[in-house]
Amino acid sequence: MTLDTSVERLSLALEEPFTISRGTQTHVENAIVHVTDEGGMTGVGCAAPSRHYGETADTVAAVLPELLAVVEEVGDPHALHEIESRMAAVVSDNPAARCAVSIAVHDLAAKRLGVPLYRLWGLDPEDAPETSFTIGIDATDRIREKAADAADAGYSVLKIKLGTDRDREVVEAVRDAAPEATIRVDANEAWTPRETIEKSGWLADLGVEFIEQPVPAENPDGLRFAYERSALPIAADESCLTAADIPAIADRCDIANLKLMKTGGLLEARRAIAAARAHGLEVMLGCMVESNAAIAAGAQLAPLLDYADLDGSLLLESDPYTGVDVTGGPLRLAETDRAGTGAVRESPGETVSDAE
Repeated sequence: MTLDTSVERLSLALEEPFTISRGTQTHVENAIVHVTDEGGMTGVGCAAPSRHYGETADTVAAVLPELLAVVEEVGDPHALHEIESRMAAVVSDNPAARCAVSIAVHDLAAKRLGVPLYRLWGLDPEDAPETSFTIGIDATDRIREKAADAADAGYSVLKIKLGTDRDREVVEAVRDAAPEATIRVDANEAWTPRETIEKSGWLADLGVEFIEQPVPAENPDGLRFAYERSALPIAADESCLTAADIPAIADRCDIANLKLMKTGGLLEARRAIAAARAHGLEVMLGCMVESNAAIAAGAQLAPLLDYADLDGSLLLESDPYTGVDVTGGPLRLAETDRAGTGAVRESPGETVSDAE
């Protein structure tokens, strides 16, 4: 079998600036990977690199030719384990780049069988949790408006970015604007362990469900100290990249927050989910700010999750790809009615470059 591959870089504007404790984004660059078989059927994948994990659009572009050469050499989109193991041997880092190829090959394999990816894995779409909707750091009044708008749009779970001297004021504003919403908070490593413990008390009083990554990943002892004393469950994000990290966080958190762009591919994501279950952890799948070409792939794993945070494409001004519909919160896997991940090109977007 012969497989042809290509790469497209897209510059995507956010609907409005998105701020977390580490900085602000107004645009993101995604790399779209295409893998096409002899019959013209194409699998689509997406890389959404993060500087925090040492990747940029340029580093992704630099390693994709080596990764796609592996796909062409193997020549069989159903040889998923061989492709992913060989990619990891060729490029050990750059997980977002490897992930884009993994998604594209999985998409093509499922399309060739005529089934959605979740069905290929034997999963029940009715088991998928709702996604949260994320509200970034902003002026308190604007956060209140965003929370009210999100609740009016049907989102029952709101994720609030914290890490300023107004944290309590912000959460109180969200609770006031969306009194029935489930609220989760994410400090993105901005707190000390003792600060986490102190804040967990009043966060619990405000009905917050759990705290995501309160302390820096470089302080695992601090994470355990906070976890053992927190009034709320703790989710580990930056502290947990791949399945190999699960044993080290098992006594430091309640929830493993995985991301496809951290794991480096769908097979590794499934391994990490299984490892988390084996260690008694709950599992959440998050995302970067990314196109539906990636979100749709993450949504295929949703029936395996306790929590979903797959709203990255909702933060974009426009997305050239549609995928699994997540508007309002539900992950409508069964309604997508497309083979593979369900991601399809709808509009041209702004192309930065193309490379064969």
